[in-house]
Amino acid sequence: MPHLPEQSQQPVRGRGGRRLPADRWVRGAALAVSLAVLPLVTACGGGESDAAAVVDPSEMSAAPAAGVEAPARVEVIASLTGCKPKIRIEAEELRQGVCHTKEVDYLITTFPEERFTEVWLDSAAVYGGKYLVGERWIVSARPEMLEGFRDKIGGTVRELRGTGPTAGS
Repeated sequence: MPHLPEQSQQPVRGRGGRRLPADRWVRGAALAVSLAVLPLVTACGGGESDAAAVVDPSEMSAAPAAGVEAPARVEVIASLTGCKPKIRIEAEELRQGVCHTKEVDYLITTFPEERFTEVWLDSAAVYGGKYLVGERWIVSARPEMLEGFRDKIGGTVRELRGTGPTAGS
């Protein structure tokens, strides 16, 4: 039987040849996976190929009359919307849980800083769709469910217009 050379376990290297810590690589991969599955769990934008990703204020709805908004914790938001989440991503930049209910499956994504929320929304703008957005959190669900969630947890329903090609392009 021929002898096969053993595969070398080379460390992951970043710019300049420096070794990257494994947890940093895992966090980056988790963020990339989160953004990659985004179009699979949200509604597709329809027919607006060259529309800007900027949200029109007329397409936003305000928070509930009480002005109360849920804190940026996956478990708290899930509890207020009637589910127990399964945490899918635990990274420095975001934390994401999936909720399965009789009515709908949806994602709750929380962020340690508001700037990460904006980065996520900028990335999601390519796909379009409606999202319930709060301070450092986003709920991704079927559009008809967002108003009911908004009544429970606050936030603003934001519609993002897709910038990619459409079926007719």
